[in-house]
Amino acid sequence: MTLPPASSVSAPGSGRWALIALITLCCAIEILLQLADYQLIGGGRLRALAYEYGGFWVGLLRNWEPNFAAQPYAMFLTYGFLHGGLGHLLVNMITLWSLGQAVIARVGLRGFALLYGAALLGGAAGFGLLASVLAPMVGASGALFGLAGGLLAWAYVDRFSLQERLWPVARAALFLLLLNLVLWWAMQGQLAWQTHLGGFIAGWIMALLIDPRASAPNDQDGGPW
Repeated sequence: MTLPPASSVSAPGSGRWALIALITLCCAIEILLQLADYQLIGGGRLRALAYEYGGFWVGLLRNWEPNFAAQPYAMFLTYGFLHGGLGHLLVNMITLWSLGQAVIARVGLRGFALLYGAALLGGAAGFGLLASVLAPMVGASGALFGLAGGLLAWAYVDRFSLQERLWPVARAALFLLLLNLVLWWAMQGQLAWQTHLGGFIAGWIMALLIDPRASAPNDQDGGPW
């Protein structure tokens, strides 16, 4: 599946507006949950209910009883629109804005949607296969690592085709690995690294399915992004 260049897929402005809409949706959900946390709406239990119905629960892949019939399937998507607080949301949305613009510039809005969706599913699959916790997993970071994986995949193709050194791609991948190790240590093992890994792999693969061609030569000496 190869998409045409970004300029022929959608106007840059429309892609940015779609990105803004996605960020707004995630922010609106967290704002509602914050209001509930302060008992301004929902009797203070809205966050717990949101996690209970929309978070990713490993147990639902085994023998747990779902709250509704489609929950074991819906949670592969819904977890990515919930966050663990304002700090978690802020970091993820800033990252989404930065990486999302780069992906849209490469493959347009349709390519971004395919890559983001695949990474969201891949992140959930990684957590489901590798994690064994009782708590729910929430957050867009699996999809964000998928965007990063996609950008690195394209950087690899571009540099390999142009016979340029691949160290910047490896350096970026090592940085992501180090970032996960640091966050895992800082969060005392509570980091959903399985989601990041699954999202990254899914993003890398989907990026090469969307656009396997090398882009025009450009200045990449500062890194793949």
